[in-house]
Amino acid sequence: MTDATVPQNVAPPPAEVEDVELYHAHSWITKYVFCQDAKVIAIQYAGTAITVGILALVLSWLIRLQLAFPGAIPFIDATVYYQSVTMHGMIMVVYMLTAIFLGGFGNYLIPLMVGARDMVFPYVNMLSYWVYLIATLVLVASYFVPGGPTGAGWTLYPPQSILTGTPGHEWGIILMLVSLVLFIVGFTMGGLNYIVTVLQARTRGMTLMRMPLTVWGIFAAAVMALLAFPGLFVAGVMLLLDRTLGTSFFMPSLVELGERKDYVGGSPILFQHLFWFFGHPEVYIVALPAFGVVSDLISVHARKNIFGYRMMVWAIIAIGVLSMVVWGHHMYVSGMDPWFGFFFAVTTLAIAVPTALKVYNWVLTLWHADIHFTTPMLFALGFLVTFVNGGITGLYLGNVIVDVPLSATLFVVAHFHMVMGIAPVLVIFGAIYHWYPKITGRMMDERLGKIHFWITFLGAYAIFFPMHYLGVLGMPRRFYEMGETAFVPASAATLNIFITVTALAVGVAQAIFFYNLFRSLKYGAPAGGNPWRAASLEWQTPETPPGHGNWGKHLPVVYRWPYAYSVPGAPEDYLPQNAPPVAGEHSP
Repeated sequence: MTDATVPQNVAPPPAEVEDVELYHAHSWITKYVFCQDAKVIAIQYAGTAITVGILALVLSWLIRLQLAFPGAIPFIDATVYYQSVTMHGMIMVVYMLTAIFLGGFGNYLIPLMVGARDMVFPYVNMLSYWVYLIATLVLVASYFVPGGPTGAGWTLYPPQSILTGTPGHEWGIILMLVSLVLFIVGFTMGGLNYIVTVLQARTRGMTLMRMPLTVWGIFAAAVMALLAFPGLFVAGVMLLLDRTLGTSFFMPSLVELGERKDYVGGSPILFQHLFWFFGHPEVYIVALPAFGVVSDLISVHARKNIFGYRMMVWAIIAIGVLSMVVWGHHMYVSGMDPWFGFFFAVTTLAIAVPTALKVYNWVLTLWHADIHFTTPMLFALGFLVTFVNGGITGLYLGNVIVDVPLSATLFVVAHFHMVMGIAPVLVIFGAIYHWYPKITGRMMDERLGKIHFWITFLGAYAIFFPMHYLGVLGMPRRFYEMGETAFVPASAATLNIFITVTALAVGVAQAIFFYNLFRSLKYGAPAGGNPWRAASLEWQTPETPPGHGNWGKHLPVVYRWPYAYSVPGAPEDYLPQNAPPVAGEHSP
């Protein structure tokens, strides 16, 4: 009996499923408007999300102007202020961040990174965008109905959200809830596409453990969203019925303006449970794709394989699982049983473990690496610092005894924006600078990109770091005016003015990014097929930008993982995933 020698690098088996014939557009409308190509749909998603994000930015200016100069601007009254708070929060969390990470980056990168020609269900993919667009238009339409948009706060807590004292109680809250229901319907179509494409449409040799971490992050986020969004869907439908038909799912018996209402027996706390069952996984629905993107940016621009790839994959999965059982830490002040508070505090602290593992792995990837301080790398490093800072303050808020006195202060606003606002936006910018050459065939201007980074990064810290101090002082959040608040010193007003001026300046400075984005379409330097010398599959397409079908006549064959950098004996400092194996190579 003799031992058989198994070759280290054998060609992957032939395709098990024959190539699918794609739908080809027959007119300009079906090619660019009602398009079934995932790459065009991705740009539609991203364009819509960025547009509505600009509206949210303007609303944040209104909020800040009122806080810095109370009553000085006549048109910013209490109604406008609370409507701006509500719309800003909901747009940024759901309609901008979720849409651009999953609908934008997910649609563009998943087929290219796994070697597929398109999403598995292109027609359903097209419908998902148009339902999202309709949901966005319904939301914005609330500015044109009697009473304007709802001012109930972005969490929409009943009974406040549907009582007559709340701005937008007539049509605003109805349109908000209808818009959320439509958004979830559209996302469900898109999320199923992402999951099925990853599981069923990978090219030959592309095993799950050879997928880029960007795909893993988007895949895990899509699974989480399909589990978490039904909670918001049900809560939205039930609250809509309470508002329109007079049911009492969430509305207790109450008296309003001396009049006894017909509501009986509802539970406002039930709405909080349903909302936050969606609300906290939503943090990681945004964060996990960001984690994946940052992993790829760091590896490419540090010219080094990602440290602990399998550990990173399992950390993504662990974060996804744990994020489904921590929602109660948003409800410590709701009067829950102390044992529930103990449980949610423990799970909240536990989720910091896999998150910290990812941070350690990023740092170890950078250790002794050949770091290129390109614009994408700067934004990735900015995310790393910001997410760690925001995560540390989250550990404080995860403890009941600390959270209770801080929960209604600007400390929570600062923490939430560092983790859920600034950190993901830095990743979005980094990803656009990184994949712009693949999308357009041209490079964005590096000098303008670095100016944009430093203004955005330093400006964000100048805005939100002082808010932690204001929160510790006890300055409450969501208040239209502070009035005579003895425990808040006069210096806090000066600090509020500084924050507002900085916020206005940083917001205006984003024009540098948009100028760079659109100018580079025509005047940017030609990028070539792989300007970053990256190993992952999306950079190996026969055309740049990729044509419909991505890969021409033949799908690629994958021989290794996407992080083959500084491979000993290789002719260059990287090996593309689809390059034939070299002598002596032992690739994952």
